[in-house]
Amino acid sequence: MSRLGKVPLPFPTGVVVKIDGDSVSVKGPKGELSEKVMTGVKLELGDGSILVNRTGDSAAERSAQGLVRRLVANMIQGVQEGFSKTLEISGVGYRADVKGNLVHLSLGYSHPIIYQLPEGVTASVDKQTVITVSGVSRQLVGEVAANIRKLRPPEPYKGKGIRYSDERIRRKAGKAGVAAG
Repeated sequence: MSRLGKVPLPFPTGVVVKIDGDSVSVKGPKGELSEKVMTGVKLELGDGSILVNRTGDSAAERSAQGLVRRLVANMIQGVQEGFSKTLEISGVGYRADVKGNLVHLSLGYSHPIIYQLPEGVTASVDKQTVITVSGVSRQLVGEVAANIRKLRPPEPYKGKGIRYSDERIRRKAGKAGVAAG
């Protein structure tokens, strides 16, 4: 039995929640999000809170209850505060620049890489080596940050590449046979 799934999910006064059959839409000061609710889960709107109920007691419905509650909580947090991910670029000559909805990256390749940001996501660059990706949707912000990191993942010998700000790169020792002799 889900313990968190049955707890009512409160939302602040500045956020408007609408439930239409099998979809939920959340509107707040930062924007608007809508998502279709999984089968086996029913949402009920109370005064200032949302209650996530399941229609049966199967394993799929029990797991869907907690998932839907977390997704709706992320939607509420997104339209109220927003989400952001920070990426750090390390390497000689590696840098980034934002022009409109395009991120221009120089990552040691023979050509610059131009990454187009999807609608609803913004990016800012600080000191040419720190990229902050922000938006309303947690899923979209995480996907964009992962796609940018995938352009030049960090390598374990020198640590060059793009990494998350809270990520630790396990460094490896280089060749040891050269110094002997």
